[in-house]
Amino acid sequence: MNTSMHYDAIVIGGGPAGLTAGIYLSRARVRTLLVSDGMPGGQMILTHEIANYPGVESISGYQLSNIMKQQAKKFGCDIKSNTHILDLNMEGEVKQMTLSDGNTYTANTIILTPGGRSRTLNVTGESKFKGSGISYCATCDGDFFTDKEIVVVGGGNSALEEAVSLTKYASKVTIVHQFDHFQAFDYAVEEAKANPKIHFVMESTITAFYGENKLESVDIKNLNTGITGNFKTDGVFIFIGYVPNTEFLQGMVDLNQWNEIVVAPDMATSVPGVYAAGDSIAKRYRQVTTAVGDGTVAALAASNYLHQLKSKHHSSALAL
Repeated sequence: MNTSMHYDAIVIGGGPAGLTAGIYLSRARVRTLLVSDGMPGGQMILTHEIANYPGVESISGYQLSNIMKQQAKKFGCDIKSNTHILDLNMEGEVKQMTLSDGNTYTANTIILTPGGRSRTLNVTGESKFKGSGISYCATCDGDFFTDKEIVVVGGGNSALEEAVSLTKYASKVTIVHQFDHFQAFDYAVEEAKANPKIHFVMESTITAFYGENKLESVDIKNLNTGITGNFKTDGVFIFIGYVPNTEFLQGMVDLNQWNEIVVAPDMATSVPGVYAAGDSIAKRYRQVTTAVGDGTVAALAASNYLHQLKSKHHSSALAL
């Protein structure tokens, strides 16, 4: 039998931004439901080591995710994991959402924290060898390539940091990057260049993946000369950024040309009572700490919105 339940706030997404919002809202005695289409933690779960989170010397993404989840639950936040949204209406004072469990949930405010997913190269053979030689998660699959020669694609912080972590398993790591310089911070570049297991192929890109039952080689094209050569490898890890998970929000809130959610300084979206935070919003830097900051601001703004809504209804009742 389907039921309808009302909350003060609903948080859509269980990454660091969503979990932080859940913590802040619940601790403020705001009745909160957090829904996640996977395990709470989002992309943070896939991070092998977080060494720059203030006050924490070193922790795995999975551990930090679990701590945040337990903290939110301790304050009273209801969490529904491994579910997806069937219907969503964010207009009006009462927002409505139907989940795959068939139940309907309403709230006066919503915080959108859907995060993003790994960007793909979208070239021949990539879909065929996903999970059979191609990976987007060093923590998940690194040990499958013990004493193997692998390729890492990308030139940002994630690519270089994960390349270094993969040297714990692989005998050789070749970084393929489309530019002649890296977009990563200096410390990440220096650490990668100092590692004897890491080699570099710059101004190049992978154009195809080959193999029978598993990945065996890739075509690497030099973007200056146009020359393509075949490169034998046991595996490829792709770290070229994320795509915001905002497809379900098309036509509901304002998105920019990259389908990122447009927000005000207080994380308000174009819809009254709807806020957004984390990797799905339009911003320059995407780190666990920035997501946590976004989630904090969104929760405080949502709490203030609920307070104003309550005051408005109280004043209207007194006027009757």
